[in-house]
Amino acid sequence: MTAGEIAAMFAHAWQTTTRHLQVLEAAGLLTHERQGRMRIYRIERKRLALVSDWLAHFQGSVRHRTGGKQDVRNKKTNSRQGEAAKARSA
Repeated sequence: MTAGEIAAMFAHAWQTTTRHLQVLEAAGLLTHERQGRMRIYRIERKRLALVSDWLAHFQGSVRHRTGGKQDVRNKKTNSRQGEAAKARSA
């Protein structure tokens, strides 16, 4: 895909997309090939799989520490909001 095609998928400036592509390329997660004035970007699937495996390790740690509840913070926030709404209506 070209940078323009990738940028069209998101609701932010084209320059933001190109900066992110540069970072991903520097990390070895993307490569590009020049075709005339365009750069065609390709995902490095093996490198991305390594990142995915690494993230899965941490995701398992979070589940273990929270007893399988990944979003403890949101549950507490929602609980507080519910209590505040009850107090206002009483």
